[in-house]
Amino acid sequence: MKLQAALLRRGGLFFVGEIVEYTGMNRAGGWTGIVLLVLGLAVPAPAAEDRPNIIFVMADDLGYGDLGCYGQKRIRTPHLDRMAADGMKFTQFYAGSTVCAPSRCVLMTGLHTGHCFIRGNGKINLRPGDVTVAEVLKTTGYTCGLMGKWGLGHENSSGLPTRQGFDSFFGYLDQHHAHNYYPSFLVRNEKRVLLKNVVPMEGRFGQGVATRQVEYSHDLVMAETMTWLDKVHDRPFFLYLALTIPHANNEAGARGMEVPELGEFGDRDWPEPEKGFASMIRNIDRDTGRVLDLLTELGIEKDTLVIFTSDNGYFCGAHGLQGKVLPYDDASRIPLIIYHPGLLSAEKRLRTKAVVGNIDFAPTILDAAGIQIPWRMDGASLLPIVNDPMRKVRDVLGIIQNWDWTNRDMTKGLAITSEDWKYINWCYADRNITPAEELFNLNQDPAEMENRIDDPVAAGELTMLRDAYDQFHRHWAKHCVDGPYYKRYQQIFDRHIPWVEKQYLTIDSQLQQIEWQQKLQQQYQDLTGETYPVYDDG
Repeated sequence: MKLQAALLRRGGLFFVGEIVEYTGMNRAGGWTGIVLLVLGLAVPAPAAEDRPNIIFVMADDLGYGDLGCYGQKRIRTPHLDRMAADGMKFTQFYAGSTVCAPSRCVLMTGLHTGHCFIRGNGKINLRPGDVTVAEVLKTTGYTCGLMGKWGLGHENSSGLPTRQGFDSFFGYLDQHHAHNYYPSFLVRNEKRVLLKNVVPMEGRFGQGVATRQVEYSHDLVMAETMTWLDKVHDRPFFLYLALTIPHANNEAGARGMEVPELGEFGDRDWPEPEKGFASMIRNIDRDTGRVLDLLTELGIEKDTLVIFTSDNGYFCGAHGLQGKVLPYDDASRIPLIIYHPGLLSAEKRLRTKAVVGNIDFAPTILDAAGIQIPWRMDGASLLPIVNDPMRKVRDVLGIIQNWDWTNRDMTKGLAITSEDWKYINWCYADRNITPAEELFNLNQDPAEMENRIDDPVAAGELTMLRDAYDQFHRHWAKHCVDGPYYKRYQQIFDRHIPWVEKQYLTIDSQLQQIEWQQKLQQQYQDLTGETYPVYDDG
């Protein structure tokens, strides 16, 4: 089998001309200083017959418990349940970020949100020098297609999918445009495709609420997907199917779960948004099944690796919250299924608790294609775990919540999770929340409701996770992609700097910051007789 061959070898090293010095954490957890040849030009790649097709299906805002195979009891998901039963189900998988655009940037680059360029939902585009997994695959002969939601580049920018490695694109460029399931247009490659829907208060990027709803975007994306697969199935391909459901149309309020019909959920005694949400999940399952059936019809099901996941989860009342911008499991922990009939059908119901994340997708995809994983990437291939569910790629995983310079008021935090425990340092949330630490036993308290930070029984785990936090923070702070508030976040997330000494960093007004800093400098000098260390915002 093609994937089996990929598991047995690591061939096809690729390089680009630019040499960059980089210090990172290797997959054994040690610190390694190297000179890296960054991604680009390919030397001989594996033969086409040895390379599997790769389909990556990603839902939008689908949480950990929203599928039958992860415990959902009220919405049937038979196709995804079958994938989980015949494939590998990951139970400790975390999003690259709990908001859309940075999570997708992590996916495409294999870099965590300290290293990748897009770290929030602002109107930022991938740069010409940013390298996506599609670009690398394309250099080795893969045909690459993206259907659905991109979120990493806008019209006439360097971030367009067709300028970032994809041969074909159909869908939404802007994540806010993707809120609207009945848009006035979609984009094919680099041109708008006008639709019959009418959006009277349409925003600059196409967002809004349609008053005339004729063409449902999800159905259009799926039709384009099926046509594209039929067209390219005779050669190695990579399909990134970035579904827009079950994300709500935020602009539509309570009517935001826009679906053509509610079907079996129409008569349920549920709030209308929940009926729409359930219908969207049903449609995800149905259309994933359609893709699997097409692979069988085309005779390529045993030559195709299928990965299913989500970009992030969502709070639907847990912790008394609505939304997703926090590192609790409701928003950060998501489903992951790896399915390959040719390799996995001999062993049913493979499961793993290995701590893995969105940063691991790009390395996994490259590894499956027989391409050596560059040290530049922060993630690790998951294929060794597919071979052995008891394997680990790391002991702990860092969760960077929105390390972002485009929206200073959005909640930010850093967390460290192991298989059994999670540590969250609320060194900064907003100006109304007191800094605090939280420690949760994920086995005994999966809802993360009992803070064990002061429990002497958990003292050993707390020390280990604090040390891991400090190690990750030093790494992120040193190598983080620069931005207007880069140095500010280095200090804010440093748990060793007292809150009183860095509180001024959260004040919007530059004049207020200067006044606060001068006052603090004087107080410090009066108390110690020493000069206060001034932090440069950069």
